[in-house]
Amino acid sequence: MAIQRNMDPKKCPMPVQDPQIRRNNFNEVALGYTYDMAVNEAKRCLNCKNKPCRSACPVQIDIPAFIEKVANEDMEGAYQIIAQSSSLPAVCGRVCPQETQCESKCVRGIKGEPVGIGRLERFVADYHREHCTEKPEIPTPNGHKVAVIGAGPSGLTAAGDLAKLGYKVTVYEALHLAGGVLVYGIPEFRLPKIIVQKEIDNLKSIGVDIETNMVIGKVLTIDELFEMGNEAVYIGSGAGLPRFMNIPGESLKGVYSANEYLTRINLMKAYQKGSKTPIKHSKKVAVVGGGNVAMDAARSAKRMGAEEVYIVYRRGMQELPARKEEVEHAEEEGIIFKTLTNPVEVLGDENGDVCGMKCVEMELGEPDASGRRRPIVKEGSEFTLDVDTMIMSIGTSPNPLIRSTTPGLETNKHGCIVTNGDDGLTTREGVYAGGDAVTGAATVILAMGAGKAAAKAIDKYIREKS
Repeated sequence: MAIQRNMDPKKCPMPVQDPQIRRNNFNEVALGYTYDMAVNEAKRCLNCKNKPCRSACPVQIDIPAFIEKVANEDMEGAYQIIAQSSSLPAVCGRVCPQETQCESKCVRGIKGEPVGIGRLERFVADYHREHCTEKPEIPTPNGHKVAVIGAGPSGLTAAGDLAKLGYKVTVYEALHLAGGVLVYGIPEFRLPKIIVQKEIDNLKSIGVDIETNMVIGKVLTIDELFEMGNEAVYIGSGAGLPRFMNIPGESLKGVYSANEYLTRINLMKAYQKGSKTPIKHSKKVAVVGGGNVAMDAARSAKRMGAEEVYIVYRRGMQELPARKEEVEHAEEEGIIFKTLTNPVEVLGDENGDVCGMKCVEMELGEPDASGRRRPIVKEGSEFTLDVDTMIMSIGTSPNPLIRSTTPGLETNKHGCIVTNGDDGLTTREGVYAGGDAVTGAATVILAMGAGKAAAKAIDKYIREKS
């Protein structure tokens, strides 16, 4: 029976917590589609034969096929289609920037709003988690071993794809919990950690081993991983080394990197009553930067009790690199945007605590090498922002530990591992890399795409060598 298409030009709105309530809790902001909402939204999809949305998906999910299943109310069938391409569907449905990827190519977006692909992926993954009781089939072992460094989205994707092919995969994670940026970086109100843990449990159920508290470069080297019988190594160790502006006062008490601030809150549960994790309970906070991490830090600071929270960004609102949805949520929650503003000094009191931030106003000039208009200091515009905490969110780079303990592993001037650009092969035979360790800080889905490509290349490499 043919599906009656829903030709509404607008996608079904996502139910969310009231901003005045959610700004005081760490519960998930987006509440998810109901069953009827998901079916109705799925019927907006035209099931295009050339699938332009799929071509824009870094992990190549067959998007029209899974949405057609939802429209036909076959939720488990929809999940199985997604699972063929993605090891972390419940995660991607929440944090993937669909608006610049799959949804940007949606035909329905030409004369209206695109289909809510991410919202449907989230619904399908959640529905499967809540209703499916069958255990996944364990792949037949092929007798080969592979080591994966880093249990973030890139490493977990590579591990999952290789395990499905029969490889004995061990993931080595430096922290005490697997998940990488999914557990230490993205806040609970955007990505509940129980969701992440369930995705990790799914990988363990098909044979992926995860060893935590394993700092590769200290506990073991890559050479030693090969000596243990691994035939290939995938480096998905991310980019956890924060950058600072090198302005006066950055060593004062109350200056955090966004990485540290978010790790204390997310991984170490500083937001929970009675938490022993030390963190400053600030009154006035400035977050320097304009990306998703800056939004996460600012919205977390508000939930930690800050009365005023500023996003300080040297370009304008139109140039903010954060997702539009995250900016809108931040505005609704009372975050103050001080755009066209740049800090030049952190001010301290007699105790060495932050007591203000000296800033200058900016204006936009001609485009720079990145294509964005270059911010220029406006003469005589200096002013002081009254804050007691400063959080730096201007980017991260890979930790130098792995490259400094692995002879023959080439990196670029930013400390990122050099690969051939196609399948993640590095300058060391049998060593592959991907995600933020190669690109610098980027998105979860791009890291997953790199892990997927590397897993395919590793399989080919080992089969050809055997």
